[in-house]
Amino acid sequence: MSDRYLDFVNSPFGQLLAKNLGLPSPQPLDRFVAGQPVVSGTVLLGAAAGSDLTGAIAQVLSNISAETYALFDGGVHQAAASVGLATQAYTPAAEDGQKFKALVFDASGITRSDDLIAIYNFFNPVIRKLAVSGRIIVIGRTPELLEDAKHATAQRALEGFTRAIGKEVKKGSTAQLIYVAPGAEADLESTLRFFISPKSAYVSGQVARVQATGIAGETPDWTRPLAGKVALVTGASRGIGEAIAQVLARDGAHVIALDVPQQEADLNRVAADIGGSVLALDITSAEAPARIAEHVKSAHGGLDIIVHNAGVTRDKTLANMKEQLWNLVININLSSEERINDELLAQGAIRQNGRVICVSSISGIAGNMGQSNYAVSKAGVIGLVNSSVKPLLAKGITINAVAPGFIETQMTAAIPFAIREAGRRMNSMSQGGLPVDVAETIAWYASPASNGVNGNIVRVCGQSLIGA
Repeated sequence: MSDRYLDFVNSPFGQLLAKNLGLPSPQPLDRFVAGQPVVSGTVLLGAAAGSDLTGAIAQVLSNISAETYALFDGGVHQAAASVGLATQAYTPAAEDGQKFKALVFDASGITRSDDLIAIYNFFNPVIRKLAVSGRIIVIGRTPELLEDAKHATAQRALEGFTRAIGKEVKKGSTAQLIYVAPGAEADLESTLRFFISPKSAYVSGQVARVQATGIAGETPDWTRPLAGKVALVTGASRGIGEAIAQVLARDGAHVIALDVPQQEADLNRVAADIGGSVLALDITSAEAPARIAEHVKSAHGGLDIIVHNAGVTRDKTLANMKEQLWNLVININLSSEERINDELLAQGAIRQNGRVICVSSISGIAGNMGQSNYAVSKAGVIGLVNSSVKPLLAKGITINAVAPGFIETQMTAAIPFAIREAGRRMNSMSQGGLPVDVAETIAWYASPASNGVNGNIVRVCGQSLIGA
C-alpha cells in the first residue's frame, strides 16, 4: 500500500509545510539495487587507541572496494595498510562540504568508562557530514565474554550510544552496534557488509553479535552467496513470505515455497517467478513434519536453510478471546516450528553450516493490546531461538530470528487509518518498512559466511519507539 504522507512531505510544498508545522519528515530509503556497489560513497574509519579489530574491519572495506578516509590515526592507517586498504587522512572542517555514506568506528580499545570519550571525539566533528541514508556502525567486543568488569561495563555502554544516535541522525540513516567475540574476527564480513549496505535500510538501533561458533564458514560469491543452497520458506504465498522467497532465490538458492493447500495457486505463481518448487501442506497437521523431512531429503538430499515465516493473528482482548483462537495462534506461530525442527534434526535433514531462521515480532518483545495470544507465540519464538542455540550448534547449525515492526502488507493495509498512521510514524524513520526489508535481513542470516551469527534477535522496525 502506498504511503501517501511520505510522498507528500517529499514534495516541495509538503517539505515546507512539514518544516513549519514540525511534522514528521520521513526520507525515502535507499534500498538494494542489483549491480550497485556495497556502499555508494565514501567511508570514514576510526578507532579508539588500543583497538584490535581495525585490521578485520579494514579487510572487509578492502574487499568491497570502499573509498576510505581516516579521521584520527589510532593505528588505523597501519592496520589498513597491512591488508592492502589505502586510507586518506581527513581533518574535518565545517566548510569543507565533505559527506560520508558510512562512519565506522572500532571501539574495541575502550576498556574503561573514561575511554568512552573516544566515541565523542570521533563522531562529534563529523556527525553532520553523514549523507542521506547513511550508516553509523560501531564495532566492539562482546561484554559477556570479557573477564575484566570495567572493560565489560565500557563495552556495554556502547549500546546506549548507538540506540540514541539512531534517533538523532534522521534522513533515512541508521546506527548499529556489532559485538565481535574473541576468535570471531574472520567471521565479521557478512555482518559488516549487511549493515553498511542498502540491504539494512529499515534496520536501526540494533545490536548484532558475531560469535566464535567453531563452524567452518564459506567464502561465497557475494553476488550469489546462496548458489547451490536449498531453502524452505513457510507461508511463502504472499507478503513477507513471498519477499523472502524472492530474495533467497535472487541470491542463488533453490526455494521450496510452502503454504496451506488453499494457497496453492499463489504458491505456484511465486515458485514459477523464482524458479523454485512448491510444497502445499498445513504445517499444523500431525503428518506435516515427517512429510517435510521426507520431501527435502528425497527431492534435494537435505536442506540448507529453513525460514519459519508462516503465522497468523487472531486479535481479541483476553476477556473476549475464545480458547480456539488462543490455541490456533500458538499452534501455527510456535508449536509447529518446534515439531518441524525436531523432525528435521531427528532425520538429519539439515546440512552442516545450515540455517534455522525464525520470524518473531516486536509484539513478542513489547506486547500489544488485544494480541496476548500473538505476543505469547512470538515471545515463544525468541525463546525457541535462545534455547536451541547450543543443541543446534553441536550439529553445525545456527539459529536466529527477525522481529518485524510495522511492515506494509495486505494485513497492515486493512488496519484502520488512524492506527495505521500511528504505526507508520512511531519509529525513528517515521515510516513503515517493506517486506523486502525483512527478507534482506533473513538473507544475511542465511549466508554461508554468517557462520558466526548465532542466537541473534534483530528487529526490522525502523527503530520502533515501542519496546526499544
